[in-house]
Amino acid sequence: MKPPPLWEVFPELVATAMGRVKADFVVQNATLIDVYSGELIEGVNVAIKRGRIASVSRVGSVAGGEVLEADGAYLAPGFLDGHVHVESSMLTPTGFAKAVLPRGTTGVFMDPHEIANVLGVEGVKLIIEESKRLPLRFFVLIPSCVPASTPELETSGAGVSVKDVEELLKLDEVVGLAEVMNYPGVLAGDNKLHGEIQASLRAGKVVDGHCIGLSDLELSAYVASGISSCHESTGLDEALGKVRLGMYVMAREGSAWRDLAEVLKVVTRMKVDPRRVILVTDDRSPKDLLTEGHVDFLVRRAIEEGVDPVTAIQMVTLNTAERFKVDGDLGGIAPGRYADLVLLRGLERVEVDTVIVNGEVVSRGGKLLVELKPPPLPERVRRTVKLKRFLTPDDFKVKASKDTGKVKVRVIRVIEGKALTEALVEPLPVKDGFITPGVEDGVAKVAVVERHGLTGGIGLGFVKGFNLKMGAVASTVAHDSHNLVVVGVNDGDMAAAVNRLVELGGGIIAVYNSKTIGLVELPVAGLMSDKDPEVVVKEVEGLEEAWRNLGSTVASPFMLMSLLALPVIPKLRITDKGLVLVEPEGAKLVSLEV
Repeated sequence: MKPPPLWEVFPELVATAMGRVKADFVVQNATLIDVYSGELIEGVNVAIKRGRIASVSRVGSVAGGEVLEADGAYLAPGFLDGHVHVESSMLTPTGFAKAVLPRGTTGVFMDPHEIANVLGVEGVKLIIEESKRLPLRFFVLIPSCVPASTPELETSGAGVSVKDVEELLKLDEVVGLAEVMNYPGVLAGDNKLHGEIQASLRAGKVVDGHCIGLSDLELSAYVASGISSCHESTGLDEALGKVRLGMYVMAREGSAWRDLAEVLKVVTRMKVDPRRVILVTDDRSPKDLLTEGHVDFLVRRAIEEGVDPVTAIQMVTLNTAERFKVDGDLGGIAPGRYADLVLLRGLERVEVDTVIVNGEVVSRGGKLLVELKPPPLPERVRRTVKLKRFLTPDDFKVKASKDTGKVKVRVIRVIEGKALTEALVEPLPVKDGFITPGVEDGVAKVAVVERHGLTGGIGLGFVKGFNLKMGAVASTVAHDSHNLVVVGVNDGDMAAAVNRLVELGGGIIAVYNSKTIGLVELPVAGLMSDKDPEVVVKEVEGLEEAWRNLGSTVASPFMLMSLLALPVIPKLRITDKGLVLVEPEGAKLVSLEV
């Protein structure tokens, strides 16, 4: 839902500003948050014509049709999320728009690599087509790592080739290449990855980064490739090193990983120029979206950490628009820009009152005023969970090298609030020749089941940190290849959880005594629900209660579980092929027993 291009409509904007033509809509007597100058300017009137801003003035109001009296309230540009995977909200683009528009978000820069790993290019195009119907602006970055790793490490459901990238870059909705997670491949000269980067740079579009722990010459080499942002910084030094090399640092505050406080020290402690700092979600659960907020939540958190309110708003408007080369249309309130505006009743509290997109009010008082209906989806999109056969408890037995006693086993340790894991070695008991979980020490079994109908492989291992005491939990959301991940302390419950998700076409489930005690159905590519956000949140709350009943005390455990199968983030992961040790020089399969 774009306004006409500026070259086409600017004569009308000029005529409107000069008073020869009436405006379509006028916001009157607002306190402008001027993200260009960093000022708060009182008594501002903004005139809008054909979805674009015609004038911003304190002299007088342009005559127009509908007039919105701001009565001194703060007027900000529409908020932008610079890095998000909409699928991780468990909502379709339509459901996501319903959740975030009332919060002041008018645009998102999304990487649809979740659905791309399941459906390939078809999935990317489905997201784009649905987004065209919505008042929320979706700017798409082409997934760069589909599959995320090599066939030796895991089985993916789809692939995106260099040729696919070249074709997708021609679409108006595409603004660049998404997070380049395979940083060892960049440094080593991987031909496919370099080809994708070259295609994006040749098209004049941006390349997003994803690098952890790089510094000095390695970081220089990574940046030299044209990659110009990263959302994976977790501390001050890492963020500072990237800013100094000209990268945009994205301070992340999602539901499962919260790095904003440490990363923003580059501004609050080091006093670095904030123009290269952006606030992003990457990603937030549907419950958090409805209760805490979306980008408005990020701005509040930044202010809590000591960032000036106007600067915090720059970090989700102008900085973001400049990073993605769309600041001619978005990111500020100025003549010629899209009329995407947010009226705030409180600056530091970021209280969103009214949201305007294309010069039309879409939300007021937290209530959406436009009807959004999801389009029908092909049946194939709802049938993506394909196992070779239903599983039995025996599929989850872990054979030991001896019949009794204990064996030393590599164990994945999850860290609450972080995407990183630790690689532990712990002694686990052996019974009748099989390794059993150390429930009293917080160790559970974990398995990844290939779910694209290709190999039928099952990777088995152990994980510490969820603190399950009974039952099992399973999910078809398992970044990035989205095979089926299950964590449990009972083999029968693990099998029951997996089999039920196959029947449903995807979701997240908790099982005890072979009975479902919590469930979020995600039939769209096994990743998303097409139900309204409020309905999905109720299902999520039921799932969270089930997790607690099984003994877990982790916040957002299902988002943490979804990263167990991601073999591009250090340090120990698990895929359908087995345990993967991820280190700066690369990733490799390792044995379970040490």
